[in-house]
Amino acid sequence: MSVVLHVDGDRWRAHLREVAARRPGLVPVIKGNGYGFGNARLARKAGWLGAEAVAVGTYDEVPDVAPRYDGDLVVLTPWRPFAPEVPASLSTRVVHTVGRLEDLAALLATETRPRVILERMTSMKRHGFTARGLREATSLIAAHRGGPGVTVEGTSIHLPLGHGEDNLKEADRLLTDVVAAGLAQADDRGPAQVWVSHLSADALATLAGRYPEVRFRPRAGTELWLGERGALRVTAQVLDSHPVERGETFGYRGRAIPRNGTLLVVSGGTAHGIGLEAPSGDLGLKARVGTLARGGLDAVGMARSPYTVGGKLRYFAEPPHMQASMLFLPSGTQVPAVGDEVELRVRFTATAFDRVEIS
Repeated sequence: MSVVLHVDGDRWRAHLREVAARRPGLVPVIKGNGYGFGNARLARKAGWLGAEAVAVGTYDEVPDVAPRYDGDLVVLTPWRPFAPEVPASLSTRVVHTVGRLEDLAALLATETRPRVILERMTSMKRHGFTARGLREATSLIAAHRGGPGVTVEGTSIHLPLGHGEDNLKEADRLLTDVVAAGLAQADDRGPAQVWVSHLSADALATLAGRYPEVRFRPRAGTELWLGERGALRVTAQVLDSHPVERGETFGYRGRAIPRNGTLLVVSGGTAHGIGLEAPSGDLGLKARVGTLARGGLDAVGMARSPYTVGGKLRYFAEPPHMQASMLFLPSGTQVPAVGDEVELRVRFTATAFDRVEIS
């Protein structure tokens, strides 16, 4: 009666070790639903990998991760005056991301000497300082050296997804701003640090060769936790099945079956994230045609489901319920028995599994 994520443990763990080996200074990203695994489990796994720091998405995720991981906790969402207060017991472990001068000034005025990473704005245009702003930030920090101040843990560069060589070029260009702001120099704590996202291992190696005085800290989430899809399998269970004839009504809305077949009731519904779809980032012609086709099918109650039965993705008979879904199998399809497992394709970052089973 569950939606279960099955993990080939040996294969998954080998992948985690391989990613960590290719990316020295790896910072595992642990946020949201924990990429389907749960943040608590990933926190323990980050410790197993020997990571010095992890990155969480928001301040509200810190309490879930902190008891299960002993290292530094970088918060990716930039600090704001209205951010939840960090417990005093965690203040030395939490590292704030800062991208506005007014926020930096507010942190400089505190008595706790917070740890901060200064974020440089990238082509994403999401958060961060301009080149001039980064220089102004370092000047503001220098002006507060007589007071509590802040401890600068480096600079952050968060690049777009899937831009390959362009990301390397952009990172190289932005690093000149880091150098100009005086943030690429070693101090008594060691080399300057630059925390980066969405750079390949080869690109990181190239940058490390160009900036030997900098320690790069690659953040990785999807690539790390979900990069070996062959180790991951998702199943649901058959809860019931009912032969139906064309014209019979069924379901919450009393729809009529368009043809003879079987209604298959399976575990999994909107409470698990099934049937809920995030906007697609694919703007290609094929993707747009597919969207139009799905829209036409939706109009007649024939939306394709993520459930596979008999080697094919099957259609929802009606919109998913909260914890179960009804599928339509046309006549001639072999009907699985109650209790059988069926596989389904899901977006891991948007799915709440009932169980995660790691072999």
